[in-house]
Amino acid sequence: MKSSKRRNGFLAVCIAPAVVLFVIFMILPTLNVFRMSLYEKGAYSQTETFVGFKNFQMLINDANFIRSMQNMILLIVVVTIVTFAFALIFAAILTREKIKGQNFFRIVFYIPNILSIVVIAGIFSAIYKPENGMLNSIIGLFRDMTNPILWKGESLVMVSLIIAMVWQAIGYYMVMYMASMSSVPESLYESSNLDGAGRLTQFFQITIPLVWTNIRTTLTFFIISTINMAFLFVKAMTSGGPNGASEVALSYMYGQKDAGLYGYSMAIGVVIFLFSFALSALVNKATDREPLEF
Repeated sequence: MKSSKRRNGFLAVCIAPAVVLFVIFMILPTLNVFRMSLYEKGAYSQTETFVGFKNFQMLINDANFIRSMQNMILLIVVVTIVTFAFALIFAAILTREKIKGQNFFRIVFYIPNILSIVVIAGIFSAIYKPENGMLNSIIGLFRDMTNPILWKGESLVMVSLIIAMVWQAIGYYMVMYMASMSSVPESLYESSNLDGAGRLTQFFQITIPLVWTNIRTTLTFFIISTINMAFLFVKAMTSGGPNGASEVALSYMYGQKDAGLYGYSMAIGVVIFLFSFALSALVNKATDREPLEF
């Protein structure tokens, strides 16, 4: 009995610092966001006026906020689909095919993940530069570039962001899936070969089901982290421009805060929080299936 109490006491002492920090820096700020969303507060004013759900009612009629949410959802959907599709394909190729220099390709693909967002934004801003950027220079070899393509113009800015975000993320998830795929017994592929299954059939019928638990976990994590990543890329590459074409919900929230609308920006924060929570629950439910064992 005494040893059990000592053990529980030791565990409590070990866990207590992490719990205290989590409460101070996560729980309390989150609760304060919910509280401030019900108030109206100016930039330099210490007074707060309770307005109830007025801030949320304003959000419904705010066309700029709705556009920023649409941009955020677009980035979540497209970046997630493209990133995971290429990560799985590249992982399968480098795992199953006899390619020389596999470790070299792992390193090359993983390098973008260790670069800071500011560095990546600088690289792609130089690539997208209208006058002498790499993309326009290459295209200029095949057509007249009197009117250069504005890769960060209103019509193409979201495509430019998607390319940069996908390039940054593919390598990390490819390496994770390679680790999972390498543990799949080769005997399963050999048996399927005898049954006449091709590489594509093996990929969808053997590889994907056996690494599904890993895919499901990383998918939920990636979708939620994309909300933050989208904000960082927008802030570093476009600042929400041109004319708000690349504005996402988090960058719009910070813009309202900088304009002095603290309560309104906190209401946006609440909507993003609830959206993230609901999205993660939806993804978990949609991807739930009986795990396969081998």
